[in-house]
Amino acid sequence: MTKSMYRYIGEFWRNRNSPEFKALMRERVIQWRREGAIERVEKPTRLDRARALGYRAKQGYVIVRARVRRGGRRKQRPVRGRKSRNLGVRKITPKKSIKLIAEERVARKYSNMEVLNSYWVGQDGRSKFFEIILIDPQHPVIAKDPRTSWVSIKEYRGDDVFYMKNPIHRGRVHRGLTSSGRKGRGLHKRGFGTEKNRPSLRRHKRRGN
Repeated sequence: MTKSMYRYIGEFWRNRNSPEFKALMRERVIQWRREGAIERVEKPTRLDRARALGYRAKQGYVIVRARVRRGGRRKQRPVRGRKSRNLGVRKITPKKSIKLIAEERVARKYSNMEVLNSYWVGQDGRSKFFEIILIDPQHPVIAKDPRTSWVSIKEYRGDDVFYMKNPIHRGRVHRGLTSSGRKGRGLHKRGFGTEKNRPSLRRHKRRGN
């Protein structure tokens, strides 16, 4: 059975220990470090993954690469004395994933667009790199496509038709409605053992359960 082009691309990205992948990633990361933290790119680095997450090579779609610092948070060491376990300097991690942080930063810069999805493209010792798929709700191509029409609504001004953002999906990345946001809220798991994931871990913690 013949393999498609996307199948070969996926196999290359899954085999991350191969010398070819390591050499290519080393060159790309060196170049990406010299660029800004948020850079718009012409085409996806991982075409198979981008298409699986909803990207299409037509108007209204935008790919943006974001760089986010790795690791936990750093806090200044207390001046006064503390027990070693009460210093509160190490092992301070954010409540949301680095991937979600990258989506939020891109959404703030491109405020007229909505985040559709994102995927990992590389990392080094200091940073992680993600590519975020954005769609323009006001673009007719996005509004007329059945796969993305949910993000837009029609607005009539006389005889003219304009497409606007759907208020239900406005700022969806900041409300935890993307795939990364839903995963952080525990909504990717179902069934036995997930009773305390919903509606939130904080609510169950307050109740003392």
